[in-house]
Amino acid sequence: MSKKVRVRFAPSPTGGLHLGGVRTVLYNYLFARQHGGDFVLRIEDTDQARFVEGAEQYIMDCLKWCGLEPDESPEKGGPFAPYRQSERKHLYYEYAQKLIDSGHAYYAFDTTEEIEKMRNTYGNDDHKAQYDETTRGYMRNSISLPPDEVVKLLENGTPYVVRIKMPVNQTIRLTDMIRGEVTFDSSLVDDKVLLKADGMPTYHLAVVVDDYLMQITHAFRGEEWLPSAPVHVLLWEYLGWKEHMPLWAHLPLILKPDGNGKLSKRDGDRLGFPVFAMNWTDPKTGEITKGFREMGFMPQAFVNMLALLGWNPGVEKEIFTLDELIMAFSIERVHKGGAKFDFEKAKWFNNQYIHHADNETLAKLAMPYIEDGLKNTGINSRAYDSRLMTYDYLQRVVGLVKDRCTLLPDFWAQAHFFFVTPETIDVAAIKDKWNDQKQQFFSNWAAALEALPEWNEQAIEASCNEHALQAGLKKGDVMLPLRIMLVGGKYGPGVFIIADMIGKEETIKRIKAVHL
Repeated sequence: MSKKVRVRFAPSPTGGLHLGGVRTVLYNYLFARQHGGDFVLRIEDTDQARFVEGAEQYIMDCLKWCGLEPDESPEKGGPFAPYRQSERKHLYYEYAQKLIDSGHAYYAFDTTEEIEKMRNTYGNDDHKAQYDETTRGYMRNSISLPPDEVVKLLENGTPYVVRIKMPVNQTIRLTDMIRGEVTFDSSLVDDKVLLKADGMPTYHLAVVVDDYLMQITHAFRGEEWLPSAPVHVLLWEYLGWKEHMPLWAHLPLILKPDGNGKLSKRDGDRLGFPVFAMNWTDPKTGEITKGFREMGFMPQAFVNMLALLGWNPGVEKEIFTLDELIMAFSIERVHKGGAKFDFEKAKWFNNQYIHHADNETLAKLAMPYIEDGLKNTGINSRAYDSRLMTYDYLQRVVGLVKDRCTLLPDFWAQAHFFFVTPETIDVAAIKDKWNDQKQQFFSNWAAALEALPEWNEQAIEASCNEHALQAGLKKGDVMLPLRIMLVGGKYGPGVFIIADMIGKEETIKRIKAVHL
């Protein structure tokens, strides 16, 4: 590669960022970093009717959370600014006019009603008529109308769009980095609008002009854009830029878990998992769509999962750091076919990252969920014991329970008893084997613990063993009841560690509280 690699992610700010969009970002990012290139974020906001307030900032926040920040963007700026298409509006008319002057595009003055009439007149149930070589001669445009009438319409300010004039029976070829050579029959493609009546370009013109002006060398996008590729290839040629056209790669779709169609937000709602990177709040309705971040995914796990959703590294290894992904990534190893989304596999990745993360990192990530859990119990985080909310204490807690956690909210579910007295006690788990002998043991031992000179795991365990022996009980007879008293259920790390950490007063209180 002689030219510096430059790739771009060019979303429309219309709502939440689908995980397929984040994967497109990731593949662009990995490719750019691997080749020492630039990753550009360009906001394609030319469709003002679909523009949603706050969506642009949301996109940038998502990339920041994922650790995939661009080198150039509306926020950061850069040598090819501006990076919002709405701020580049003045650039596109020049190129649309160039296409008209060369005979590769034309003015079209048709109203919406006239176009609908054409579709009904020339179409049928089996074939939907389109604005193309077979119908353009019947419409009001600068091909069908006399030149003087076209001039008059333009002088009178008659609304118009600019359409590309698609050639007839021409084979258009595109070399795709994933799919190899792809061919298109030009006669099957309609005369796409390039410039709208409001002077804003459509995606077709804007993407070509901006990729050229921003010196983009590689364009990775979803396969849903493949049908538009012949229009873009022709625009690169008609504008005289074909030798500068980027190399293309059309990424496979992310499919529903059953493989039947593209994964959508509706599927996530129906099946109970997110499809957006982060929570998205619809500014019109206030409806919140949950994201991977808020569900409790670590960004590194989310990124790792996405990398392997359609790309084969060629090794059995599945856990990759971002630096390892940069080293290993190859666009040629991206699958041609769609990749089925597996939420259980996604959670497995998160579990692995939680398991291997250092306790300091996990403590920071778990803290909001612990705080929320305390609020939901009606207890101020400082009311129980201020030392229990220090990072040192929290680090010890997360280290003890992280193997049992798959999502970050699990830290509260698995460790709430380190911070508050359990609200419910699973007495049913011990009731069948409970007797007066055990009740007496715990009464006596609780009193003995009051006088225990040292309070640590080893001292507590030694005291328990000694008093169980004196009571004629085996250690196994008292371990489950003790766990139920301290935790509330049959889970958690070692009971003597729990007793050590919650302290003497709280341990004794919990033991004394259980009477069957």
